[in-house]
Amino acid sequence: MALMITDECINCDVCEPECPNDAIYMGEQFYEIHPHKCTECVGHFDEPQCVQICPVACIPVNPEYVESHEVLFKKYEQLTQAKKLD
Repeated sequence: MALMITDECINCDVCEPECPNDAIYMGEQFYEIHPHKCTECVGHFDEPQCVQICPVACIPVNPEYVESHEVLFKKYEQLTQAKKLD
């Protein structure tokens, strides 16, 4: 499952630097999460770092991108490999 940032986001800038996959970016009005880069921190941490640090709790699971732990780990491996090639 990828995460998403809701419109309750206050643009406090704390989540973006915490994302190990660079999945968080500034959208038109508030921060957003690129679902193809979000692994919910699987492979990096035990819990999603953005969720842990968000002061307004506006980062739920994105219902459009439901993925198992195994799929998230495979995505992590692919992203990690791609970073090595850059």
